[in-house]
Amino acid sequence: MPRLTLAAAAVLAAAACAPASAQAPWSRVLAPFPVLDESGAPYDPPFFGGLDVPRPQLVDIDGDGDLDLFLQERTDQLTLFENTGTARAPRFEWRTDRYQGLETGEWYRFTDLDGDGLPDLLGEAKYSRIRYWRNAGGGRFTVAADTLLDVDGVAIFAERQNIANLTDLDCNGRPDLFLGQLDGSVDRYEQVGTDAAGAPSFVLLARRFENISIVAQMTPTARHGANTLAFEDVDGDGDKDLLWGDFFEPGLLLIENTGSCAEPNFRSTPRSFPLADPVASSGYNAPSFGDLDGDGDRDFVVGVIGGAYVPNRTSVENLWYLERTGPGEYARQTKRLIRTVDVGSESLPALADLDGDGDLDLVVANKIDPADLTTSRAYWFENTGGRRAPAFRLRGALGLAPTFHVAPAFGDLDGDGRPDLLAGTWRDQLAWYRGSGMVGGTPAFALADTAFVRITRGSNTTPALGDLDGDGDLDLVVGEASGALNYFRNDGSRTAPAFTLVSDEWLGLDVGRRSTPALVDIDGDGDLDLLVGEEGGKVVLLRNAGSRTEPRFEPDAGFSVPAQPYAAPAAGDLDGDGKPEILTGTAGGGVMYFR
Repeated sequence: MPRLTLAAAAVLAAAACAPASAQAPWSRVLAPFPVLDESGAPYDPPFFGGLDVPRPQLVDIDGDGDLDLFLQERTDQLTLFENTGTARAPRFEWRTDRYQGLETGEWYRFTDLDGDGLPDLLGEAKYSRIRYWRNAGGGRFTVAADTLLDVDGVAIFAERQNIANLTDLDCNGRPDLFLGQLDGSVDRYEQVGTDAAGAPSFVLLARRFENISIVAQMTPTARHGANTLAFEDVDGDGDKDLLWGDFFEPGLLLIENTGSCAEPNFRSTPRSFPLADPVASSGYNAPSFGDLDGDGDRDFVVGVIGGAYVPNRTSVENLWYLERTGPGEYARQTKRLIRTVDVGSESLPALADLDGDGDLDLVVANKIDPADLTTSRAYWFENTGGRRAPAFRLRGALGLAPTFHVAPAFGDLDGDGRPDLLAGTWRDQLAWYRGSGMVGGTPAFALADTAFVRITRGSNTTPALGDLDGDGDLDLVVGEASGALNYFRNDGSRTAPAFTLVSDEWLGLDVGRRSTPALVDIDGDGDLDLLVGEEGGKVVLLRNAGSRTEPRFEPDAGFSVPAQPYAAPAAGDLDGDGKPEILTGTAGGGVMYFR
């Protein structure tokens, strides 16, 4: 939990006793209005929050005959996208980021372990052991074993960086458990029965199954590392082949089963898969197979977790769908199976009327741009709807100087009626860009000062502008890597700003690392309140219990929005109902929307 360090304990008590109307719940909405990409295609859903390290699995979890999609982005969280389309035309709709509250650690695997036709679940338990949840029917999972054991009662150890797999490889009716090792080898266990509590028991068949040794030939040395395993009959010869995704491999490796189902043989040379058009990404690829188009053969989805080949470049295109077109043949359909607003990693949103048409536009910045790893970018989504019926379309990136971790804040600093831009960076400074209005249909900004404001220490500056003392000009609050806030009073004027540091530990506030402030009148009482996000995903609200000219901030203990890590807040009245909505950035590079 983030820490709030304020001067008086009475402040917390006052917040806890705030009236119910001040603690109205905030609801997450994934598709409140249309959002289109540059080509005019819709994001669906736009405000899921982005994907950074998706670990997918296709499974018919609700028994309706089509494949649903599970993704894991974070420890102990399973995200479910239900297939609300058909077996031939899937459409995935988000249902939850915490499926049944199951805590699966760093990996998960759905599999029918007890032979009843329902998918059970394996996942990581503490100390890199394996927990087993039994599917009790009716969509209920219950823990059947905290730790899977071998026949000698010894806990089976599964390295948490590796995604295990379970299949009946030799067609004897007994499931085989395969565990990839960091040295590039594979351990094979086979189920030999159940214990007194009904949990499956396994016997170790091989420490180095088939002498498999995956070694990536990287300069200057050969390497192997974190890995994923999948078994699939990709060549249609009736036995299961092995697919391996390694941290040090840019694609997937196929180890063909040259034996049979009853007598498998994996002594073949690993080859890049698919053979005609291999997957090539940043590495550590996690495949899952299933018939997504209802044509009777099994397609596959690949999550790009990101390995040794510059994961920043695949931070958007990281969930691939490949359709099977013949034995061993697959056609790539998309690299973004879930099309959500996503600009890379560690996104920071901002709202401002950049084109002067009377409604709020959306800007979303990233830490490093996947299309150009020498800089981050701030992308402009034009509001093509209006003040009461917003609709957004991506128009491209703003023309800013190269830097990393750009953090935008907009406000008219020079009194010319056009929004200017203060841009935080990965360093200890803020750049000032004067707004030049619309040029060629795009908001234009001219760099006036690369270090207009500097903080006293730290990095990752995140600015927020607002008139905190009611004197008619914009003051400045700056978050930073340490979690503290810096308050700069504007001692200049509304046409010639001059920021004076008042405190580099403003309000005694420490929310955790990477503080990101936003100033907004959240309760409509005419003064500015303070939202602050942080690295762990918490957003705190400090309500202004003072006035427009003499603010006094008190934490609201009843405020809560279910944001994600690297929660960078922005707020504004997008639908014209007189109440602001809250947007937050995420580690996954997308945006979340709360009403």
